[in-house]
Amino acid sequence: MTETFALPETADKAEIYAALLPQVEAVIAGEDDLIANLANVAAMLKAAFDFHWVGFYRALAPEMLVLGPFQGPLACVRIPFHKGVCGAAARTGETQLVPDVDAFPGHIACSSLSRSEVVVPLVAGGETRLVLDVDSAELNGFDATDRTHLEALVGLLRARHFGE
Repeated sequence: MTETFALPETADKAEIYAALLPQVEAVIAGEDDLIANLANVAAMLKAAFDFHWVGFYRALAPEMLVLGPFQGPLACVRIPFHKGVCGAAARTGETQLVPDVDAFPGHIACSSLSRSEVVVPLVAGGETRLVLDVDSAELNGFDATDRTHLEALVGLLRARHFGE
């Protein structure tokens, strides 16, 4: 795979995701290491959309998420399952789409510039293994299009690394 990937020059969000997902699938297909694949996926999402922050938290300890590969400013290192948007996604196993993080009970402000957030959990074997966390500097920065495509992206990672 080359160092760059091709995206439509003038496209709406759905078209960018549609072009990006097969490229993500191709990149992760050739690599067995989860961390390497998470790093490349975070970089691809950041390059495609210029999100404020995009990255992964891994469930490495009971009820605790630990920072994984990311793109963006400094991040919180550990997030308990009972706190914040990432914790809610990990605890419930359901995507959290938050239009205004300041209105989310228990939100953890790792960056004061983050205004909205979408967090997609990767659940395998009945357990949350990691979450994809994406932050926008804009209110209402995410919608159903983001949710659908980011869930599909996490599905690619689940199939590649957890056999589901």
